[in-house]
Amino acid sequence: MYETQMYEGLLADTITVNGNDGDPIHTYFARPLGGGPFPGVVLIHHLPGWDEWYREATRKFAHHGYLAVSPDLYCREGHGSPDDAAANARGLGGVSDDQVVGDVAGAMRYLKSLPSSNGKVGVFGTCSGGRHTFLAACRAEGFDAAVECWGGRVVMSAGDLTPKQPVAPIDYTKDLSCPLLGLFGEEDQSPPPEQVATHEQELKNHGKDYEFHTYPNAGHGFFYYDRPAYRQEQAVDGWNKIWDFLGRHLSA
Repeated sequence: MYETQMYEGLLADTITVNGNDGDPIHTYFARPLGGGPFPGVVLIHHLPGWDEWYREATRKFAHHGYLAVSPDLYCREGHGSPDDAAANARGLGGVSDDQVVGDVAGAMRYLKSLPSSNGKVGVFGTCSGGRHTFLAACRAEGFDAAVECWGGRVVMSAGDLTPKQPVAPIDYTKDLSCPLLGLFGEEDQSPPPEQVATHEQELKNHGKDYEFHTYPNAGHGFFYYDRPAYRQEQAVDGWNKIWDFLGRHLSA
């Protein structure tokens, strides 16, 4: 908890982290200045790409006392504006689940290697990044908490599967290795409420430590202040739930 007499400062810049198969990938890194030790968070960007909102969110986590990294999951597919890079990645069929999990795991290992780390790292993502958050929390060993925000395609039919997404994330539920916070909107269609209910039931079936919150009068992307989907009341409450959840699970 910040108090007015405390020193406050942060540093943010672009670094290179070893991702899947040791590939170097661009990563935005924001961290508080001071002695620490600090918990860490890996932010997984959404389908629109490694954009300004995610860099702002990375700095927001640093402001709240976290070592925060956001890797560019489209780094291998080319560069340009975030919109252009994301469109190019989609044109190539997107990135594979295996590659994303490898990139996110590499970012997590980087955070845990830092002298200023307290040894605990969470993972956060919205939209497709929410889906990848759940996937990484199930498949990458070492995360201590996960925040999945409106992750679509966690529940997938057989017809939805592709060579790059060969297994529905929900089928990995038994392997979830850390507490999970899920935030959703009642008006969302990706995922719709019935898929959120299926997701939750599977967590219950496997006795997982989780908490889900579904907001009325909110749809997909209700945190995005720069878009019509933004819902101020729900977003503020959602962020407060994130700080409480991560504070309980990542504090030393």
